[in-house]
Amino acid sequence: MNELIEILEDIVPGVDYENCTTLIDDHILDSFAILSLVSEIEDAFDVEVAPVELVAENFNSAKSLWAMITRLKGEE
Repeated sequence: MNELIEILEDIVPGVDYENCTTLIDDHILDSFAILSLVSEIEDAFDVEVAPVELVAENFNSAKSLWAMITRLKGEE
């Protein structure tokens, strides 16, 4: 999870990713940030984020992002 937080901080610094649950709803992550984030997640965690995964519920918080990564890695 720490690596994910670091990736998020690199893309959009200055956000409390540990507690924020409205990254999409509050437009903290825009479409460019999401594309960058998907690319970084795929590289860092050796997963493929399919288009079906690109929904707000997967990107609204670091916790939901981590749950998606864990699911994609088959580690649930």
